Amino acid sequence: MIAIRKFPDLLPGFSWRDIEVNGVRIRTATGGNGPPLLMLHGHPQMHLTWHKVAPALAKRFTIVAPDLRGYGDSAKPEGGTDHANYSKRAMADDQVGVMHQLGFERFMVVGHDRGGRVAHRMALDAPQSVEKLVLIDIAPTATMYARTNMEFARRYFWWFFLIQPALLPERLISGDPDFFLESHIAGQIKIPGSVDPRVMAEYRRCYADPTMRHAACEDYRAAAGIDLVHDAADADRRIEAPLLALWGARGTVGALYDVVETWREKAVDVRGYAIDCGHSPQEEAPAELLHRLDAFL
Repeated sequence: MIAIRKFPDLLPGFSWRDIEVNGVRIRTATGGNGPPLLMLHGHPQMHLTWHKVAPALAKRFTIVAPDLRGYGDSAKPEGGTDHANYSKRAMADDQVGVMHQLGFERFMVVGHDRGGRVAHRMALDAPQSVEKLVLIDIAPTATMYARTNMEFARRYFWWFFLIQPALLPERLISGDPDFFLESHIAGQIKIPGSVDPRVMAEYRRCYADPTMRHAACEDYRAAAGIDLVHDAADADRRIEAPLLALWGARGTVGALYDVVETWREKAVDVRGYAIDCGHSPQEEAPAELLHRLDAFL
């Protein structure tokens, strides 16, 4: 049995459990009462990225904050043919299954970074489940790859590094995983001191696991391959759920894209706002993020 780590100092009132879905074990934190709200983290984080906002949201919502497959303390399956086990379709289906096992057939979703890409696919594959959708600091994957230029490649080099064939990036990162992780986060956080040291320690603990680093690479390899195939097949479909796009005014996505317009190409009901921070408003500007979430949800 896998020991379940608990963080009552960071997420007071929450409980932790493992939920088996699609043959994959998903570590899940839950707390609060009210309408269900699924919160999906990005890379290289895990569910504790929400610790500054989840307790406040739990006063109004039932919060479900899992570790995505491959991340944190969730299971880390092999990538499979075409990296399909880390397609956003597979990762989204996990989370729909988690919510159904918890008794929630329809729910709201907040996704940051990779979690936002999982949420995007979920809204297309399971529109009956997604009531409202919040995407934080992303433009659509296919759009970002299609519009790649030197500036984007320079700012988001890992989109092209992590997709290299196994085990090239995995072996290189293994030389100093703490340095890679901390440099990655420091390059995206624009308000120094925003990441709680206790949370950073958990990010380091999880990233020290070579199976997580491999899974993260598989996530990005899928995004540059099978996810684009799925996106092309759905090129004429649009997200039906109301969509709120939020992004960091000091970050890359807002600098390089008209974020709202990129999502209006993909969804029928879109609104959006910049937040004065970098890539991670849940850690850098939690009060402003809560204000925007409260108004929309």
